Amino acid sequence: MRGFEVAKGWEDKDIVLPRRSTAHAAAYDIASAVDMVIPPFQLGQKPTLIPTGLKAYCQPDECYFVLNRSSGASKGLVLANGLGLIDADYYQNPSNDGHFQVLVFNVLDHDLSIKKGDRVAQVVFQKFLTIDGDNANGKRTGGFGSTGQ
Repeated sequence: MRGFEVAKGWEDKDIVLPRRSTAHAAAYDIASAVDMVIPPFQLGQKPTLIPTGLKAYCQPDECYFVLNRSSGASKGLVLANGLGLIDADYYQNPSNDGHFQVLVFNVLDHDLSIKKGDRVAQVVFQKFLTIDGDNANGKRTGGFGSTGQ
């Protein structure tokens, strides 16, 4: 019904599938797939993408949200887009197999080192509703930002 898989190209990178930390947790912890350094934020700077090596699948009337971890901001890591909403049809899309990444800024005054396996975000799956008369019938043809809007 819903879950995580290792995205194409990441199969031999020892990617660990996300899990919830406690029985009543709503979110699955998402880890970085690589070691990297995130520079401190400066005006005009583009956000940094942290690869996860993951893709997620869910039902057609579901989506998933990539969210900040509650400890993220205290460590200097914040999502550049506030939260990421990823549609069910992003899974296995032709341009990137549905590999989702975490778009971040470092709000500290110094470089932030991220190690492979460090938890950098969390994912919550969610059902959604549509309005009466909805007639959306488009088909996804690409990955990140592919709707062009």
